[in-house]
Amino acid sequence: MATSSDSSVSFEETDTRHDEMHSTIEAWIDDLVDHVDDAQASEEFQEWLEVQSRFHDYSHRNTLLIKLQCPEATKVAGYNTWRNDFERHVQEGEQAIWIWAPIITKRCPECENSISYHENIGCEYDETPQDEWSKGLVGFKPAPVFDVSQTEGEPLPELETAATGDANDLVPALKDAADELGVTVRIVDADDWEHGDAKGVCKYRSLHDFQPVVEARARSNHADLAVTLIHEYAHALLHFDIEDEPERAKREVEAEAVAYIVGRYFGLDTSGSAFYLAAWQGDDPEAIQERLGRISSTAQEIIRSLGE
Repeated sequence: MATSSDSSVSFEETDTRHDEMHSTIEAWIDDLVDHVDDAQASEEFQEWLEVQSRFHDYSHRNTLLIKLQCPEATKVAGYNTWRNDFERHVQEGEQAIWIWAPIITKRCPECENSISYHENIGCEYDETPQDEWSKGLVGFKPAPVFDVSQTEGEPLPELETAATGDANDLVPALKDAADELGVTVRIVDADDWEHGDAKGVCKYRSLHDFQPVVEARARSNHADLAVTLIHEYAHALLHFDIEDEPERAKREVEAEAVAYIVGRYFGLDTSGSAFYLAAWQGDDPEAIQERLGRISSTAQEIIRSLGE
């Protein structure tokens, strides 16, 4: 399996770039499937999670592409965005990082294709004139971006990001986000805690609002409490309604991964995280692809619910 120490991939050939981007993602996932019970697979997976935490609003396909081309990237933008919005210039000789950009154009209400594809496939929809069609997503195309390390110019503005390890404000924010996430949350005093050594639990649906219930043991270490809440929220979102035990075990890894991404994004200590992908043994590449997508979208949902 390819490791982070291997040479980064590149997509320099225009004629083959589109197909190579697809095949590179597929090859990485195939490798993960083939080595799912090896330590190296877990390491590769955690490296992807690290990139996903820095680009939480990107799809898993794009963060995989960034990881494989420039794993140390921290902020990427297009050539003109760097120049016009940040007064920075891409340094001469720098190689673009290629990601998928959405194609937004007028599309057929029936087949949901662009006008040209709509005509090519012979779609017979004619109820609305083409010039009145709404715009929408019709596909993706390769787009070049560059990491800030590849640019020079004006310093970047100080961005207000998550508290770096200081979770005093994060715990109240997580409590406030519970309704939006469809979760009932309770912080239980240590003297009233009924779940032994567990720091938190996700259990039955509330009879009041039919939502999964997350309980966390109160403690003075707010960063630790925040990590627990994030982890249990991930449980609630990912597998509360899954009754099949083998699948619940597989989604446990997904929950751990979501907690890692969100925790890293908010600067919390996730150094104790370890990922054992052997639970995914037997999954085919399509199933793994779905798991990566679910991890990415669930982490995005939690982060966005916190106003980030």
